[in-house]
Amino acid sequence: MNNKLRKHRRRLKVASRHPFAVPVIVFLVFALLIGGGLAYAHFTHRIHAVKDAKIVVVSHDKLQQIVPTRAATVGALLKGLHLTLNEGDVVEPSADTPIDQDQFRINIYRAVPVTIVDNGHRTFAFSAATTPRSIAAQAGSKLFPDDLVATNPAQDFVKTGSIGEQVVIDRATPVNLNLYGTQLNIRTHAKTVAELVKQKHIKLAKDDQLIPAPNTPLTNYTQVFVTRNGVKIETVEEDIPMPTQQILDDSLAYGTSAVRQAGSPGHQVTTYQLQLKNGAEVSRSVLQQVVTVQPVTEIRVVGTSLSGIKGDMALAGIAPSDYDYVDYIVSHESGWCPTKAQGEHYCPAVPDNPMTPNGYGLCQSTPGYKMASAGSDWQTNPVTQLRWCSGYAQGRYGSWAAAYNHWLSYHNW
Repeated sequence: MNNKLRKHRRRLKVASRHPFAVPVIVFLVFALLIGGGLAYAHFTHRIHAVKDAKIVVVSHDKLQQIVPTRAATVGALLKGLHLTLNEGDVVEPSADTPIDQDQFRINIYRAVPVTIVDNGHRTFAFSAATTPRSIAAQAGSKLFPDDLVATNPAQDFVKTGSIGEQVVIDRATPVNLNLYGTQLNIRTHAKTVAELVKQKHIKLAKDDQLIPAPNTPLTNYTQVFVTRNGVKIETVEEDIPMPTQQILDDSLAYGTSAVRQAGSPGHQVTTYQLQLKNGAEVSRSVLQQVVTVQPVTEIRVVGTSLSGIKGDMALAGIAPSDYDYVDYIVSHESGWCPTKAQGEHYCPAVPDNPMTPNGYGLCQSTPGYKMASAGSDWQTNPVTQLRWCSGYAQGRYGSWAAAYNHWLSYHNW
Protein backbone atom coordinates (compact mmCIF):
# COMPACT_ATOMS: atom_id res chain seq x y z
CA MET A 1 0.00 0.00 0.00
CA ASN A 2 1.61 3.32 -1.04
CA ASN A 3 1.87 6.39 1.18
CA LYS A 4 -0.82 8.38 -0.71
CA LEU A 5 -3.45 5.63 -0.14
CA ARG A 6 -2.54 5.36 3.58
CA LYS A 7 -2.95 9.15 4.01
CA HIS A 8 -6.31 9.08 2.19
CA ARG A 9 -7.70 6.32 4.47
CA ARG A 10 -6.52 8.21 7.60
CA ARG A 11 -8.37 11.34 6.39
CA LEU A 12 -11.59 9.30 5.89
CA LYS A 13 -11.36 7.80 9.37
CA VAL A 14 -10.90 11.26 10.89
CA ALA A 15 -13.78 12.70 8.86
CA SER A 16 -16.10 9.85 9.85
CA ARG A 17 -15.63 10.73 13.54
CA HIS A 18 -17.07 14.22 12.90
CA PRO A 19 -20.56 14.60 14.57
CA PHE A 20 -22.18 15.72 11.28
CA ALA A 21 -20.59 13.03 9.14
CA VAL A 22 -23.42 10.47 9.27
CA PRO A 23 -26.30 12.94 8.55
CA VAL A 24 -24.36 14.43 5.64
CA ILE A 25 -23.65 10.99 4.15
CA VAL A 26 -27.30 9.92 4.52
CA PHE A 27 -28.47 13.16 2.90
CA LEU A 28 -26.11 12.69 -0.04
CA VAL A 29 -27.27 9.09 -0.54
CA PHE A 30 -30.96 10.11 -0.54
CA ALA A 31 -30.23 13.00 -2.89
CA LEU A 32 -28.54 10.63 -5.31
CA LEU A 33 -31.47 8.18 -5.13
CA ILE A 34 -34.14 10.84 -5.65
CA GLY A 35 -32.18 12.51 -8.44
CA GLY A 36 -31.64 9.20 -10.14
CA GLY A 37 -35.32 8.32 -9.82
CA LEU A 38 -36.45 11.62 -11.31
CA ALA A 39 -33.98 11.28 -14.14
CA TYR A 40 -35.25 7.76 -14.84
CA ALA A 41 -38.85 8.97 -14.78
CA HIS A 42 -37.99 11.80 -17.14
CA PHE A 43 -36.23 9.66 -19.69
CA THR A 44 -38.79 6.84 -19.54
CA HIS A 45 -41.78 9.23 -19.59
CA ARG A 46 -43.25 7.71 -16.45
CA ILE A 47 -43.99 11.13 -14.98
CA HIS A 48 -44.95 14.10 -17.09
CA ALA A 49 -47.22 17.08 -16.93
CA VAL A 50 -50.32 16.98 -19.11
CA LYS A 51 -51.33 20.39 -20.40
CA ASP A 52 -54.97 21.08 -21.35
CA ALA A 53 -55.95 17.64 -20.03
CA LYS A 54 -59.35 16.20 -19.27
CA ILE A 55 -59.79 14.21 -16.07
CA VAL A 56 -61.08 10.71 -16.84
CA VAL A 57 -62.31 8.03 -14.44
CA VAL A 58 -61.65 4.53 -15.78
CA SER A 59 -63.26 1.61 -13.94
CA HIS A 60 -61.76 -1.78 -14.74
CA ASP A 61 -60.80 -5.03 -13.05
CA LYS A 62 -62.36 -3.93 -9.72
CA LEU A 63 -60.21 -0.78 -9.79
CA GLN A 64 -60.99 2.88 -10.38
CA GLN A 65 -58.20 4.74 -12.14
CA ILE A 66 -58.29 8.56 -12.33
CA VAL A 67 -56.04 9.97 -15.05
CA PRO A 68 -55.45 13.29 -16.83
CA THR A 69 -55.40 12.87 -20.59
CA ARG A 70 -55.33 14.71 -23.86
CA ALA A 71 -56.50 11.61 -25.73
CA ALA A 72 -59.25 12.46 -28.19
CA THR A 73 -61.25 9.24 -27.85
CA VAL A 74 -61.89 6.40 -25.45
CA GLY A 75 -59.89 4.01 -27.61
CA ALA A 76 -56.87 6.31 -27.75
CA LEU A 77 -56.86 6.66 -23.96
CA LEU A 78 -57.10 2.90 -23.38
CA LYS A 79 -54.22 2.37 -25.78
CA GLY A 80 -52.14 4.94 -23.92
CA LEU A 81 -52.89 3.26 -20.60
CA HIS A 82 -52.06 -0.17 -22.07
CA LEU A 83 -55.53 -1.40 -21.13
CA THR A 84 -56.23 -4.26 -23.51
CA LEU A 85 -59.72 -5.41 -24.45
CA ASN A 86 -59.66 -9.19 -24.67
CA GLU A 87 -62.08 -11.44 -26.51
CA GLY A 88 -65.63 -10.63 -25.45
CA ASP A 89 -64.74 -7.61 -23.29
CA VAL A 90 -67.02 -4.58 -23.52
CA VAL A 91 -66.14 -0.91 -23.06
CA GLU A 92 -68.80 1.73 -22.42
CA PRO A 93 -68.97 4.19 -24.04
CA SER A 94 -67.54 2.76 -27.28
CA ALA A 95 -63.90 3.18 -28.28
CA ASP A 96 -64.69 5.87 -30.86
CA THR A 97 -66.54 8.11 -28.37
CA PRO A 98 -64.88 11.56 -28.02
CA ILE A 99 -63.59 12.53 -24.56
CA ASP A 100 -65.21 15.96 -24.36
CA GLN A 101 -65.51 16.77 -20.65
CA ASP A 102 -63.82 16.55 -17.28
CA GLN A 103 -64.82 13.65 -15.03
CA PHE A 104 -65.46 11.64 -18.17
CA ARG A 105 -66.24 8.05 -17.19
CA ILE A 106 -65.23 4.81 -18.88
CA ASN A 107 -66.33 1.34 -17.77
CA ILE A 108 -64.59 -1.83 -18.91
CA TYR A 109 -66.54 -5.05 -18.40
CA ARG A 110 -64.47 -8.23 -18.55
CA ALA A 111 -65.83 -11.25 -20.39
CA VAL A 112 -66.86 -14.45 -18.65
CA PRO A 113 -67.16 -17.93 -20.19
CA VAL A 114 -70.49 -18.72 -21.87
CA THR A 115 -71.83 -21.62 -23.88
CA ILE A 116 -73.93 -20.99 -26.99
CA VAL A 117 -76.38 -23.82 -27.68
CA ASP A 118 -77.69 -23.58 -31.25
CA ASN A 119 -79.88 -26.47 -32.41
CA GLY A 120 -77.94 -28.84 -30.17
CA HIS A 121 -74.55 -27.58 -31.33
CA ARG A 122 -72.41 -26.13 -28.51
CA THR A 123 -69.95 -23.29 -28.94
CA PHE A 124 -67.79 -22.03 -26.09
CA ALA A 125 -67.00 -18.33 -26.00
CA PHE A 126 -66.32 -15.36 -23.74
CA SER A 127 -68.66 -12.41 -23.43
CA ALA A 128 -69.41 -9.41 -21.24
CA ALA A 129 -72.61 -8.52 -23.10
CA THR A 130 -75.71 -8.08 -20.95
CA THR A 131 -78.57 -9.54 -23.03
CA PRO A 132 -78.89 -13.08 -24.46
CA ARG A 133 -79.18 -11.77 -28.01
CA SER A 134 -76.09 -9.56 -27.60
CA ILE A 135 -74.09 -12.45 -26.12
CA ALA A 136 -74.97 -14.72 -29.04
CA ALA A 137 -74.20 -12.01 -31.58
CA GLN A 138 -70.89 -11.17 -29.90
CA ALA A 139 -69.96 -14.85 -30.02
CA GLY A 140 -70.47 -14.83 -33.78
CA SER A 141 -73.93 -16.39 -34.09
CA LYS A 142 -75.96 -14.97 -36.97
CA LEU A 143 -79.41 -14.24 -35.62
CA PHE A 144 -82.65 -13.54 -37.43
CA PRO A 145 -85.17 -11.21 -35.78
CA ASP A 146 -87.67 -14.05 -35.22
CA ASP A 147 -85.13 -16.33 -33.53
CA LEU A 148 -85.66 -16.65 -29.78
CA VAL A 149 -82.67 -16.35 -27.47
CA ALA A 150 -82.66 -17.10 -23.73
CA THR A 151 -80.13 -17.75 -20.98
CA ASN A 152 -80.02 -20.73 -18.66
CA PRO A 153 -77.51 -21.53 -15.93
CA ALA A 154 -75.34 -24.56 -16.64
CA GLN A 155 -76.83 -27.54 -14.78
CA ASP A 156 -74.39 -30.41 -15.17
CA PHE A 157 -70.79 -29.63 -16.10
CA VAL A 158 -69.83 -33.32 -16.40
CA LYS A 159 -72.70 -34.04 -18.78
CA THR A 160 -72.74 -30.85 -20.84
CA GLY A 161 -69.17 -29.59 -20.46
CA SER A 162 -70.61 -26.12 -19.87
CA ILE A 163 -69.47 -23.65 -17.26
CA GLY A 164 -71.04 -20.31 -16.49
CA GLU A 165 -74.10 -19.24 -18.42
CA GLN A 166 -75.76 -21.04 -21.31
CA VAL A 167 -77.30 -19.05 -24.16
CA VAL A 168 -79.87 -21.14 -25.97
CA ILE A 169 -80.97 -20.17 -29.49
CA ASP A 170 -84.38 -21.39 -30.65
CA ARG A 171 -84.31 -20.98 -34.41
CA ALA A 172 -87.42 -19.93 -36.32
CA THR A 173 -88.35 -22.03 -39.36
CA PRO A 174 -88.14 -20.26 -42.75
CA VAL A 175 -91.44 -20.57 -44.68
CA ASN A 176 -92.54 -19.25 -48.10
CA LEU A 177 -96.03 -17.78 -47.75
CA ASN A 178 -97.92 -16.80 -50.87
CA LEU A 179 -100.62 -14.40 -49.67
CA TYR A 180 -103.14 -13.63 -52.42
CA GLY A 181 -100.40 -13.73 -55.03
CA THR A 182 -97.71 -11.89 -53.06
CA GLN A 183 -94.70 -14.02 -52.16
CA LEU A 184 -93.52 -13.47 -48.55
CA ASN A 185 -90.44 -15.01 -46.99
CA ILE A 186 -91.10 -15.35 -43.28
CA ARG A 187 -89.77 -17.19 -40.23
CA THR A 188 -91.98 -18.78 -37.64
CA HIS A 189 -92.04 -20.98 -34.55
CA ALA A 190 -95.33 -22.52 -35.66
CA LYS A 191 -95.24 -26.29 -36.10
CA THR A 192 -98.09 -26.68 -38.60
CA VAL A 193 -99.82 -24.67 -41.31
CA ALA A 194 -102.79 -24.06 -38.99
CA GLU A 195 -100.49 -22.70 -36.27
CA LEU A 196 -98.85 -20.43 -38.83
CA VAL A 197 -102.21 -19.00 -39.89
CA LYS A 198 -103.11 -18.36 -36.25
CA GLN A 199 -99.72 -16.90 -35.32
CA LYS A 200 -99.74 -14.47 -38.24
CA HIS A 201 -103.37 -13.46 -37.57
CA ILE A 202 -104.49 -14.51 -41.03
CA LYS A 203 -108.27 -14.48 -41.14
CA LEU A 204 -109.61 -16.94 -43.70
CA ALA A 205 -112.91 -16.08 -45.37
CA LYS A 206 -115.42 -18.72 -46.41
CA ASP A 207 -114.17 -18.88 -50.00
CA ASP A 208 -110.45 -18.63 -49.20
CA GLN A 209 -108.26 -21.57 -50.06
CA LEU A 210 -105.39 -22.75 -47.84
CA ILE A 211 -102.77 -25.03 -49.36
CA PRO A 212 -101.43 -27.38 -48.03
CA ALA A 213 -103.89 -28.74 -45.46
CA PRO A 214 -103.97 -27.08 -42.02
CA ASN A 215 -102.43 -30.07 -40.20
CA THR A 216 -99.39 -30.21 -42.52
CA PRO A 217 -96.12 -29.96 -40.52
CA LEU A 218 -93.88 -27.03 -41.39
CA THR A 219 -90.33 -27.73 -42.46
CA ASN A 220 -87.70 -25.42 -43.89
CA TYR A 221 -89.08 -23.45 -46.86
CA THR A 222 -92.50 -25.09 -46.90
CA GLN A 223 -94.65 -23.32 -49.52
CA VAL A 224 -98.03 -22.14 -48.14
CA PHE A 225 -100.71 -20.56 -50.34
CA VAL A 226 -103.65 -18.41 -49.27
CA THR A 227 -105.85 -17.57 -52.29
CA ARG A 228 -109.13 -15.80 -52.95
CA ASN A 229 -110.89 -15.68 -56.32
CA GLY A 230 -113.19 -13.06 -57.83
CA VAL A 231 -111.93 -9.97 -55.97
CA LYS A 232 -109.34 -7.27 -56.61
CA ILE A 233 -106.40 -7.50 -54.18
CA GLU A 234 -103.60 -4.98 -53.50
CA THR A 235 -100.63 -5.56 -51.19
CA VAL A 236 -98.64 -2.81 -49.43
CA GLU A 237 -95.31 -3.49 -47.71
CA GLU A 238 -94.02 -1.20 -44.94
CA ASP A 239 -91.45 -1.09 -42.17
CA ILE A 240 -92.25 -1.37 -38.48
CA PRO A 241 -90.23 1.21 -36.48
CA MET A 242 -87.44 -0.21 -34.35
CA PRO A 243 -88.45 -0.27 -30.67
CA THR A 244 -86.00 1.29 -28.23
CA GLN A 245 -85.33 0.81 -24.54
CA GLN A 246 -83.28 3.27 -22.50
CA ILE A 247 -81.38 2.38 -19.33
CA LEU A 248 -80.07 5.20 -17.13
CA ASP A 249 -76.59 4.60 -15.70
CA ASP A 250 -74.97 6.90 -13.14
CA SER A 251 -71.58 5.24 -13.72
CA LEU A 252 -71.34 6.93 -17.14
CA ALA A 253 -70.92 10.66 -17.75
CA TYR A 254 -73.92 12.73 -18.77
CA GLY A 255 -74.15 13.00 -22.54
CA THR A 256 -72.52 9.62 -23.24
CA SER A 257 -74.25 6.41 -24.22
CA ALA A 258 -73.60 2.88 -25.41
CA VAL A 259 -75.65 0.24 -27.24
CA ARG A 260 -76.08 -2.94 -25.19
CA GLN A 261 -78.28 -4.68 -27.73
CA ALA A 262 -78.42 -3.84 -31.42
CA GLY A 263 -81.95 -3.42 -32.71
CA SER A 264 -83.57 -3.50 -36.12
CA PRO A 265 -86.89 -2.44 -37.65
CA GLY A 266 -89.52 -5.00 -38.53
CA HIS A 267 -91.51 -5.48 -41.70
CA GLN A 268 -95.19 -6.07 -42.37
CA VAL A 269 -97.45 -6.63 -45.34
CA THR A 270 -101.00 -5.30 -45.50
CA THR A 271 -103.38 -6.79 -48.06
CA TYR A 272 -106.39 -4.72 -49.12
CA GLN A 273 -109.56 -5.88 -50.84
CA LEU A 274 -110.63 -3.23 -53.34
CA GLN A 275 -114.20 -2.26 -54.21
CA LEU A 276 -114.47 -1.20 -57.85
CA LYS A 277 -117.07 0.75 -59.80
CA ASN A 278 -116.74 0.96 -63.56
CA GLY A 279 -113.19 -0.36 -63.17
CA ALA A 280 -112.17 2.40 -60.70
CA GLU A 281 -111.48 1.94 -57.01
CA VAL A 282 -114.13 3.48 -54.77
CA SER A 283 -113.06 1.99 -51.43
CA ARG A 284 -110.76 -0.52 -49.84
CA SER A 285 -110.72 -2.59 -46.66
CA VAL A 286 -107.93 -4.38 -44.86
CA LEU A 287 -108.03 -8.03 -45.71
CA GLN A 288 -104.91 -9.22 -43.89
CA GLN A 289 -101.97 -7.66 -42.06
CA VAL A 290 -99.02 -9.99 -41.59
CA VAL A 291 -95.78 -9.24 -39.76
CA THR A 292 -93.10 -10.81 -41.93
CA VAL A 293 -90.10 -9.72 -39.82
CA GLN A 294 -90.34 -9.06 -36.11
CA PRO A 295 -88.71 -5.82 -34.92
CA VAL A 296 -85.83 -6.15 -32.45
CA THR A 297 -85.55 -3.72 -29.55
CA GLU A 298 -82.43 -1.59 -29.36
CA ILE A 299 -81.25 -1.35 -25.75
CA ARG A 300 -79.15 1.73 -25.06
CA VAL A 301 -77.51 2.74 -21.78
CA VAL A 302 -77.41 6.51 -21.18
CA GLY A 303 -75.01 8.21 -18.78
CA THR A 304 -76.51 10.41 -16.05
CA SER A 305 -73.46 11.29 -13.93
CA LEU A 306 -73.11 15.06 -13.52
CA SER A 307 -69.83 14.92 -11.60
CA GLY A 308 -67.89 16.64 -14.39
CA ILE A 309 -68.13 20.11 -15.85
CA LYS A 310 -71.61 19.33 -17.18
CA GLY A 311 -72.67 19.02 -13.55
CA ASP A 312 -72.31 22.77 -13.42
CA MET A 313 -75.65 22.98 -15.23
CA ALA A 314 -77.37 22.15 -11.97
CA LEU A 315 -75.26 24.67 -10.03
CA ALA A 316 -76.16 27.31 -12.60
CA GLY A 317 -79.86 26.73 -11.93
CA ILE A 318 -80.63 25.09 -15.25
CA ALA A 319 -83.62 22.73 -15.11
CA PRO A 320 -82.93 19.02 -15.75
CA SER A 321 -85.47 19.11 -18.58
CA ASP A 322 -83.15 21.53 -20.40
CA TYR A 323 -79.90 19.57 -19.94
CA ASP A 324 -80.08 17.96 -23.39
CA TYR A 325 -80.63 21.33 -25.09
CA VAL A 326 -77.76 22.94 -23.17
CA ASP A 327 -75.47 19.99 -23.81
CA TYR A 328 -76.12 20.09 -27.55
CA ILE A 329 -75.57 23.84 -27.91
CA VAL A 330 -72.50 24.07 -25.67
CA SER A 331 -70.96 20.93 -27.20
CA HIS A 332 -71.23 22.48 -30.65
CA GLU A 333 -70.16 25.98 -29.58
CA SER A 334 -67.10 25.22 -27.43
CA GLY A 335 -66.88 21.50 -26.73
CA TRP A 336 -67.50 22.36 -23.06
CA CYS A 337 -64.30 24.42 -22.81
CA PRO A 338 -64.82 27.53 -20.63
CA THR A 339 -61.52 29.12 -21.78
CA LYS A 340 -61.88 28.64 -25.53
CA ALA A 341 -61.83 31.66 -27.79
CA GLN A 342 -63.43 31.56 -31.23
CA GLY A 343 -61.15 29.89 -33.77
CA GLU A 344 -59.11 27.93 -31.22
CA HIS A 345 -58.99 24.18 -31.79
CA TYR A 346 -57.89 23.19 -28.29
CA CYS A 347 -58.91 23.93 -24.72
CA PRO A 348 -56.37 26.24 -23.01
CA ALA A 349 -55.64 25.59 -19.33
CA VAL A 350 -55.80 29.38 -18.88
CA PRO A 351 -57.49 31.76 -21.29
CA ASP A 352 -55.26 32.97 -24.09
CA ASN A 353 -57.39 35.96 -25.05
CA PRO A 354 -60.55 36.35 -22.95
CA MET A 355 -61.00 39.97 -24.09
CA THR A 356 -61.34 38.96 -27.72
CA PRO A 357 -64.15 40.81 -29.52
CA ASN A 358 -65.15 37.45 -30.98
CA GLY A 359 -66.83 34.50 -29.26
CA TYR A 360 -65.47 33.21 -25.95
CA GLY A 361 -66.40 30.65 -23.31
CA LEU A 362 -68.84 27.76 -23.07
CA CYS A 363 -71.54 29.28 -25.21
CA GLN A 364 -69.20 31.59 -27.18
CA SER A 365 -70.51 34.88 -25.83
CA THR A 366 -69.67 37.62 -28.35
CA PRO A 367 -67.76 39.45 -26.99
CA GLY A 368 -66.83 37.32 -24.00
CA TYR A 369 -66.77 40.15 -21.47
CA LYS A 370 -70.55 40.48 -21.71
CA MET A 371 -70.57 37.56 -19.27
CA ALA A 372 -69.19 39.88 -16.57
CA SER A 373 -72.82 40.71 -15.83
CA ALA A 374 -73.11 37.23 -14.33
CA GLY A 375 -69.95 37.45 -12.17
CA SER A 376 -66.43 38.81 -12.02
CA ASP A 377 -64.97 35.33 -12.54
CA TRP A 378 -66.57 35.00 -15.95
CA GLN A 379 -63.27 34.29 -17.70
CA THR A 380 -62.77 30.85 -16.13
CA ASN A 381 -65.79 29.84 -14.03
CA PRO A 382 -68.12 27.56 -16.02
CA VAL A 383 -70.99 28.07 -13.54
CA THR A 384 -70.86 31.84 -14.03
CA GLN A 385 -70.74 31.37 -17.77
CA LEU A 386 -73.70 28.98 -17.74
CA ARG A 387 -75.75 31.44 -15.68
CA TRP A 388 -75.12 34.06 -18.35
CA CYS A 389 -75.84 31.58 -21.14
CA SER A 390 -79.13 30.65 -19.51
CA GLY A 391 -80.17 34.30 -19.25
CA TYR A 392 -79.21 34.79 -22.89
CA ALA A 393 -81.28 31.76 -23.98
CA GLN A 394 -84.31 32.91 -22.00
CA GLY A 395 -84.01 36.55 -23.03
CA ARG A 396 -83.46 36.05 -26.75
CA TYR A 397 -85.39 32.85 -27.49
CA GLY A 398 -87.73 32.44 -24.54
CA SER A 399 -86.37 29.02 -23.55
CA TRP A 400 -83.49 26.64 -24.01
CA ALA A 401 -85.76 24.47 -26.18
CA ALA A 402 -86.39 27.38 -28.55
CA ALA A 403 -82.67 28.19 -28.61
CA TYR A 404 -81.96 24.56 -29.49
CA ASN A 405 -84.48 24.61 -32.35
CA HIS A 406 -82.90 27.82 -33.67
CA TRP A 407 -79.45 26.20 -33.54
CA LEU A 408 -80.69 23.19 -35.51
CA SER A 409 -82.02 25.50 -38.23
CA TYR A 410 -79.21 28.05 -38.43
CA HIS A 411 -76.18 26.36 -36.76
CA ASN A 412 -75.70 29.34 -34.49
CA TRP A 413 -77.51 31.18 -31.77
